[in-house]
Amino acid sequence: MNVVRFILQNHAQVLELTLEHLWLVGFSTLLAVLVGVPLGIVISHRTSFSKPVLASANIIQTIPSLALFGFLLPVPWLGERSDRLAILALTLYALLPIIRNTYTGIRSVDPAVVEAGRGMGLTDSQLLFQVELPLAVSVILSGVRVAIVISVGLATIAAAIGAGGLGEFIFRGLAMVDNRVIFAGAIPAAILALAADLGVGWLEKRLHAR
Repeated sequence: MNVVRFILQNHAQVLELTLEHLWLVGFSTLLAVLVGVPLGIVISHRTSFSKPVLASANIIQTIPSLALFGFLLPVPWLGERSDRLAILALTLYALLPIIRNTYTGIRSVDPAVVEAGRGMGLTDSQLLFQVELPLAVSVILSGVRVAIVISVGLATIAAAIGAGGLGEFIFRGLAMVDNRVIFAGAIPAAILALAADLGVGWLEKRLHAR
């Protein structure tokens, strides 16, 4: 109850930090989709590139978040604004599930369906947009779903470099040794992750059923 009372008493700040958190996660996920989906499409058709691209994305995932922030901090223009740095880091972490699922989704399309499309006279771009992507979209959304959940959790670390978000409450609570403040950041972050997971999961099932 103390946590609920604290959140209600500081609802304006909780709302402000939640919106900052959503901005970091939403913008970085959008960038990851804009980069990851085309990359996944390219490596699904040019398989010689698949291993280096997926290996690079895997390597990024193994770098601890604070270490990655440290690596990016000296980069010109990025290091000047903590929100830019946080968005780039979150984008890099979100790439792996999106690239991998796009690659897997397109590669799992039945070759007989693709050949039937070719037999109907479809060009490569028509095959991609009218056959492969519609059949792979639920798998791609599954990757986006994982990327969003990862980003919601990692965005709490962005507060360590002054990028804002719900992590500010968590770090402040740790410094004060106050569980109420920690939970004021952790509970909304957990709710955001669950809401994103359920929302994208519902959309994924609807598209899969269609």
